Order: sequence, then C-alpha cells, then structure tokens
Amino acid sequence: MDAAKMVTELVAWLQEEVHKAGARGAVVGLSGGIDSAVVAALCRRAFPENCLGLILPCHSDPADAGDARLVARHLDLPVLEVVLDGVYDQLVLLLTGKPYAAGRRSLALANLKPRLRMMTLYFHANERNYLVIGTGNRSELAVGYFTKYGDGGVDLLPLANLVKSQVRELARYLRLPERIITKAPSAGLWAGQTDEGEMGLTYEVLDHYLLTGEAPPAAKEKIESMAACSAHKRRLPLVPPF
Repeated sequence: MDAAKMVTELVAWLQEEVHKAGARGAVVGLSGGIDSAVVAALCRRAFPENCLGLILPCHSDPADAGDARLVARHLDLPVLEVVLDGVYDQLVLLLTGKPYAAGRRSLALANLKPRLRMMTLYFHANERNYLVIGTGNRSELAVGYFTKYGDGGVDLLPLANLVKSQVRELARYLRLPERIITKAPSAGLWAGQTDEGEMGLTYEVLDHYLLTGEAPPAAKEKIESMAACSAHKRRLPLVPPF
C-alpha cells in the first residue's frame, strides 16, 4: 500500500462526501486507540477549521482517556470531553432494576456504552452541521466486531477498506505517537478486555485471510462463521420484497 497516496485520496474523499451532504465538517470520537487516531488525523487534514474530537469515557480505563488527550494534543485538534458514567448508571438501573456493578459481564449492558457515545457524537454533529466519521476498519467490519447502532452508527467509514495492519501503516506515515501505534487494540467494553481476546483471533490471522483468502482451517471456519452471523450488522434493515 502506498500510504501517502492513500492519505491523499482519503482526505479528498472525506471532503467530497461532507460537501455532498451539505455539511460543514467532521466529528470523530477519540477512544485512545489507533483507529480513531488515524481517522482524527485524516479529518484534521480534510477540515482544518471544522473538525471536533470527542473523548467519551464511560466507566473506562483512565489511561484510554489519557491516550485520547495525547492524540488531540499531537494533532492540535479541538476536543470536548463528556463523561458518560452517570447517565450510563441511570440507564442500567432503569433497565435492570439493579445499580451498576463493575464486575458484571453482560454484552447487552456493555453495548449501551458505544450507543451512548453514538448519541453524544450525533448531538454535537447536529449542533454544528458536521458529519460523524466512524473509525471501524475492514477487519472489524468483516467479522461484525462492532456494536450495531453504536460505533457502527456513523455517516462515513474512511477505514472500511483497510485491514488493521494497513491502518498501522497509515499511523506510522502520519507520525502518530508510538504509544498509540503499539497499544493492544481494545473496545473498552470492560476491564482488561482486548479485541483479539474477545474475537478469539489475532489480527495477523484475520488480516491475512481477508487479503489472501488463506488461514488455518479452524481460523477460516471461525472467521466465516462470524461473518455470516454478523451479516445483519452490515446492511440496512430488510424490507419485504413485495
């Protein structure tokens, strides 16, 4: 991949799509991870005067918010921080009748976090006539490793055709902080959670399969099963064919 050419083309694409939508700029959520850092860097280039980063901790590791601030400083990106702990706690209590408990493992409750972030991103986007720029990459999208109407609820997905290893190439070309580039990817759904641990796959194996169609038999079966089970996440709601 020619990283310089890819950056130039993605910046131009972002500008074109935002203009076509009649919008003025871009909002991007900063998680402290590599994908959001790359997207923020692209948006900063595309919309130097009309780009906003949002840091949205929700019972998150404080180190992640620190990394998000590091990215914002590195890019000289205007940023707002909205702590969602309180509203999340109220919603958990309303829905379950029980107060929030840090050790409780529930995918339904964990998915509330990215959905609250989506709502917050769209509030600030609507206030400014900006679009919400998503941070999902091809590797995540292919196996459904995102929350429907959460981090999947966006207007544009500039990294959707790039696997994780290619995103790292862009990060190095964009000279993002080394700490961000080498950090273990995590959706931050609960303490100690990592992408690879939850998927049961390494990005190396997944990326290689997506680029070549080759993987060890067990990994190939797992990837194809995950892709099939998550197909509904990658399409608009179905309507009757009549």
